Amino acid sequence: MHWKDSINILSKLSFYKLWNAGKILTSYYYSRYTRNPSIKGMPLSIAVEPTTSCNLRCPECPSGLRSFSRPIGMLKPETFNDMLSQIKKHVVSMLFYFQGEPYLNREFLDLVKLASQANIYTATSTNAHYLDDETAKKTVESGLDRLIISIDGASQETYESYRVGGKIEKVIEGTKNIIKWKKELKSSTPHVIFQFLVVKPNEKDIPKIYELAKELEVDEVKLKTAQIYDYQNGSPLIPNNPKYSRYRKLANGLYTIKNKLLNQCWKMWHSCVLTWDGRVVPCCFDKDATHQLGNLNTESFNNIWHGDAYNKFRSDILKARNEVDICTNCTEGTKVWAEA
Repeated sequence: MHWKDSINILSKLSFYKLWNAGKILTSYYYSRYTRNPSIKGMPLSIAVEPTTSCNLRCPECPSGLRSFSRPIGMLKPETFNDMLSQIKKHVVSMLFYFQGEPYLNREFLDLVKLASQANIYTATSTNAHYLDDETAKKTVESGLDRLIISIDGASQETYESYRVGGKIEKVIEGTKNIIKWKKELKSSTPHVIFQFLVVKPNEKDIPKIYELAKELEVDEVKLKTAQIYDYQNGSPLIPNNPKYSRYRKLANGLYTIKNKLLNQCWKMWHSCVLTWDGRVVPCCFDKDATHQLGNLNTESFNNIWHGDAYNKFRSDILKARNEVDICTNCTEGTKVWAEA
């Protein structure tokens, strides 16, 4: 139980944020019951994209494949500041990640510091190739609350089978630098997580990752199932152990997603994603921003969140989620949970 991290999240709450959360939760259940989208309050969490650029070439990632149809770029401070001024009163948590490697944006940690100063729980996900000593110190000093380090193997051979172009020694070195500066600065944050994306080539390394995390004094290990784009006919990345797969094999040899696509999704009521260039999209499964619900360069966040486009999308989810393209490979939306 990671009670320090839990207490840290709770410390970001205020009476207004609790009141706002109550409105969001009530309108979510009302919408599920009536099948008519109603939204009261503002989002509790938001994902912000520092950049779409990445140094690696992971085979199931649009950034790695360089397969985006949308432009590649960096989040500008003015775009972020405009967004922050509109949402800081009600947002509890902010994830600085959508696509790309956040540390490639040189102003990334300055943006984290601004959100932290606004009493928002901040998190990011990184491949840890840029956590040199100086950057690790700045990361701790920024007030970042959670650092998710992607480490998908316990050896270079296993690691690079998915993290194409990556070096596991850089990940280990970066982790050591973060832990060192947490101690030097007597900081309880960031809460460091080793995130292990389980695929067939690395599933044998799961026990070793726990050992490595303990050795490096990492706070937590999280196993994550992999999203496969063309999963129906199988894939060399689908793990042998079905426990670690999002998909199950049918009698005819084809694969289907395990999750039942119920006509509901908590994310559509409590969170959203902001791309580097100011577009508001519904969730992290819309990697190419094909379901743009608004743009902060031309509209206020409040108008977007309560606008016709967003409510039309919520209505589509409530009526026929299996017909929404970005939902067909989704493992989420079946229940309510707290998200950091």
